[in-house]
Amino acid sequence: MSDATRWKATVYVGNLPPQATLQTIQEAFLPFGEIADISLPKNDGRGPNGPNGADKSNIDFLGNAQQQNQQQQSTHRGFAYVEFEDEADAKEAIDNMDQAEIFGRTIKVNAAKIPKSAQAGGLGSKTAVWEQEGWLAENAVSEEDKLASEQAQNRADDPMQGLEGLDVAGPKPE
Repeated sequence: MSDATRWKATVYVGNLPPQATLQTIQEAFLPFGEIADISLPKNDGRGPNGPNGADKSNIDFLGNAQQQNQQQQSTHRGFAYVEFEDEADAKEAIDNMDQAEIFGRTIKVNAAKIPKSAQAGGLGSKTAVWEQEGWLAENAVSEEDKLASEQAQNRADDPMQGLEGLDVAGPKPE
């Protein structure tokens, strides 16, 4: 399956509750078609509940942060991507699951946008610039252009070339 086809068959699931797991997401979306992959990005510990930003209300009498902070670090980021085998299944999941409730929280389900890193061209692309389709056509140099460039370079080697006939400096007398 090509990357473009994969992104058309992928849905974004937002506003997931902390209790949601890969298992619950799979169970919720399985009725709409064969699921190829589920991505549930983990929380990296940044933000107000990160390693240096413990909530001051959760500190015991010894000044130690309680386990809630550790649990928040190991949870997901509140969204997921569900990739279906077929694009029609993804559309059906969007139509039926958008504004549905999971663990008492209303989720948002819509078509996944292609990330900038996966788009052709530009910074962050996974393919080299010269391997992209249009680059070679735009930047190819013909043999004629190469010869003209070499001749111009050879002429530029001698800055006094063409001045042999001048015997007096300054403007020509009329």
